[in-house]
Amino acid sequence: MRIVVRMQDTSPLKRPIQPLASARTEQDVRRALAALSEPDLLRLQAIARLRCRGLPGLDWRELLHEAVLRALDRSRPWPRDVPLIAFLAGIMRSLRSDHWRRQRTMTASLSPRAAEVADQMPDPERIAAAGQALAAIDRLFADDPAALAVILGLSQGLSAGEIRRRAGLSETEYDSTRKRMRRALLRHGLTGLP
Repeated sequence: MRIVVRMQDTSPLKRPIQPLASARTEQDVRRALAALSEPDLLRLQAIARLRCRGLPGLDWRELLHEAVLRALDRSRPWPRDVPLIAFLAGIMRSLRSDHWRRQRTMTASLSPRAAEVADQMPDPERIAAAGQALAAIDRLFADDPAALAVILGLSQGLSAGEIRRRAGLSETEYDSTRKRMRRALLRHGLTGLP
C-alpha cells in the first residue's frame, strides 16, 4: 500500500506544474559578486586560466571580465537555481567556444602560409614560461657583459660579425663566450626553452 501511494505521489501526471525559475536581476548579480569570498574569487580565476589554456589571443582576465559583463548586462540571464560560480564558468566555456570558432574561421580564410603562422602563435602559458626562462638567463649572465652583448645581438637577429663589431669582441672571444654560455645553460637546465 505504501509503495503504491508513493508511486502515485511521484507520478509525473499527478505533480503540479511548476513555473520556470525566472532569471535574476542585475542587482542580484551585483550583490552576489560583492559577496564572493577570497576562495571563490581564486576559484573563478583558476577556472578562467583553465579555459584560456591554449587559447591564442585571449587573456584569462579578459575572459573573466567578459563573463561578468555578460552576467551584469543580462545578455546571459542568471537562472535562480544555478550557483554564481557555476553560471560564470558556463559563460566562460561558451566564450571560449566562440573564440575558438572565430579563430578557426579566420585561419581558414587565410592563405596556407598565413594559416601555418597563425597555428604557431604561442599561448599565454607559453609566453609566461618564456618570460620566466629569459629572466633566469638574464640572472645567470648578469655578471658577464660579453654574454649579455651576445644575447642582445642574437635577440635582434644580428649576425656573429655584427655582434662582434658592436661588442668589441674578437672572433676567439666571441666563440669562447658562446661556449661558456652553452655550458652554463646546460649546467642550469635551461636548454630546449620555449
